[in-house]
Amino acid sequence: MSLRHLSCIYLWFWLLLLGTGCTSGVTNATPKIAVIPKGTSHEFWKSIHAGAEKARQEVGGFEVVWRGPERENDKSQQVDLVQNFVASGISAIVIAPADDRALASPIAAASREGIPVIVIDSRVQGTAGLDYASYIATDNVEGGRIAGRHMVELTGGKGRVLVLRYQQGSGSTTQREQGFVEILERVEGIEVVDPGRYAGSTRESARQAAENLLETDSDYAGIFCSNESATFGMLLALRAKAMAGKVLLVGFDASDGLIEGMRAGEIDGLVVQDPVAMGELGVKTALAVLRGEQVETLVDTGAKLVTGENIDEPQIADLLNPPLKKYLGE
Repeated sequence: MSLRHLSCIYLWFWLLLLGTGCTSGVTNATPKIAVIPKGTSHEFWKSIHAGAEKARQEVGGFEVVWRGPERENDKSQQVDLVQNFVASGISAIVIAPADDRALASPIAAASREGIPVIVIDSRVQGTAGLDYASYIATDNVEGGRIAGRHMVELTGGKGRVLVLRYQQGSGSTTQREQGFVEILERVEGIEVVDPGRYAGSTRESARQAAENLLETDSDYAGIFCSNESATFGMLLALRAKAMAGKVLLVGFDASDGLIEGMRAGEIDGLVVQDPVAMGELGVKTALAVLRGEQVETLVDTGAKLVTGENIDEPQIADLLNPPLKKYLGE
């Protein structure tokens, strides 16, 4: 048989494999991208979901599989989800890690299996571009600094300021707390009161932690909380002690309850993120990696300070009221 005939047979066989999807790494199946939030109950995660669906509707040609634990402290369920998705042959994973240590190994393992992983919202131990493809989030340290600078302005640089931390192992909130404390420790007239107490993953656990703290010591000029549930729990505790509106309260993220509290003069500042952008960019970046494109290993989605003065500005209003119904149909 001539070399030409052998070449033709080889080419025919190769094209047949391509057409049937039998070659390694080649498939005609619709790509499936798993999006794994820390939790599924808070509005923040619904906004992440809306962003993922926005990407799907705009680009098309792939599926979004939305699955996550109900409680934000259920890191073991997140680990199981990552491992199960890898075993099922998912195309890519977008994840907001509940714990920066516990999720590091399964994320790196997925990457080694050739499954692109995009980390959003909260950091994980490892190296972007190696252990995972990209990290897309708020610059959380800077977000904490924004809150800190606002607290300094509100207090006039004087008084005791309490920090209620969120949860051990949560990379995003730890960075916010770091940035906040960094700013206040530069101000001679401010005493940072940081008892190392954690609000926990729910509004109720935050309320209980806040009430315990205020029962022991309530002589504060201001209070900082590093996420929505901690801020709302603190607000409830302040209301119970008739202190709401009398002690400065600066928090992170937004919800209907926190917006109402701000309009009532009970909250003096909220640093808000853009979770819709995180979900959208997370999914679009995963698609880009699947196509073999180069992607940025670090993307900052930004943060803005909301106050009673700018709460009704159009740009702020869009962040406070994300288009959930448009993309989720809820």
